[in-house]
Amino acid sequence: MERWAGRVAVVTGASAGIGEAIAQELVKKGLKVVGLARRVDRVEALKNSLKSAAGKLYPLKCDVSNESEVREAFKWIKTNVGGVDILVNNAGVASFSSLIDGPTELWRKIFDLNVLGLSVCTKEALQSMKESGVDDGHIIHINSITGHRPPTHIGLQMYTASKHAVTALAEGLRLELVKLNSKIRVTSVSPGAVLTEIAEASVFPKEMIEPPEKKPYLQSKDIADAVIYVLGTPTHVQIHELIVKPVGQQY
Repeated sequence: MERWAGRVAVVTGASAGIGEAIAQELVKKGLKVVGLARRVDRVEALKNSLKSAAGKLYPLKCDVSNESEVREAFKWIKTNVGGVDILVNNAGVASFSSLIDGPTELWRKIFDLNVLGLSVCTKEALQSMKESGVDDGHIIHINSITGHRPPTHIGLQMYTASKHAVTALAEGLRLELVKLNSKIRVTSVSPGAVLTEIAEASVFPKEMIEPPEKKPYLQSKDIADAVIYVLGTPTHVQIHELIVKPVGQQY
């Protein structure tokens, strides 16, 4: 990780859970980390807790599902901290809805954030890398094991479809970069069950949210550690897909 010290990472959805843990670990490794989130006050609180860390956290309010806000955020990043070296597309949302009669607004929210928001952030980060002459950058998508198998829970089909899209987008981007002879790497990190706020923040029935004592869960830091591992591999090594499950997970 030494080669990343002093360089710029952007983490979306940095206000809680996996995004917060990733931003924290990157700052500890000496990076300048821009944490994008709607609840920017929570990123500000994280910044205050990291004052003695080797790097620095820059909280920035941004709704990743809003393209104009994303463009403005990346303009701010270029002006204030320089070009992007790492992008971690972590922001995401789920919902519990039926394909037969589910509300369209929930479906649109999932795809606007999980697929289009991720893609717009990726485009802006790659443009920044091009303008700055960065050819060893890294794009990391926080995917899900649901992006690699058919739905196993009725009501999560649209979320699962969005994560299948992330799997396809990661491979598609890798192929485009190979064609350009670029050394920018692409990684999809696919967690199993992680104890985060996503179920509470999304539209989930209470009976679907199993307590930790009844189901094995990963912690957010486990995924942050996976991201650190991916970034720390030699520049000629690309961990393209990394699936991380808690011991005992049944699916």
